[in-house]
Amino acid sequence: MNDTTEQMFRALIETRLAELAAEDRLGEGGQATVELDQQAIGRLSRQDALQNQAMAKATHARRQAERTRLHAALARMDEGEYGYCEDCGDAIAPGRLTLDPAATRCVDCASG
Repeated sequence: MNDTTEQMFRALIETRLAELAAEDRLGEGGQATVELDQQAIGRLSRQDALQNQAMAKATHARRQAERTRLHAALARMDEGEYGYCEDCGDAIAPGRLTLDPAATRCVDCASG
């Protein structure tokens, strides 16, 4: 992988990390503690709020997992190992890396 291609993938990863941070800021309100004041809201509304809170936390966890994968990809770039399959050592197709810049396995190894 040449330097230009690597820089393109680094920019792609950094853009996605910025998007994840923005999504986190938007989702902070949904993770807030649900008030249990029965005077303010009814039982069904409270259940809806708890369900929404659980979904917001699960979404945050998925974003955190993606963030971890992207940071690992940046670390592989710094080590000169980015773009190579962790199983067979072959180069990962640029099209695959464009779709998922944190991919660690080539199509053949990923499909089993």
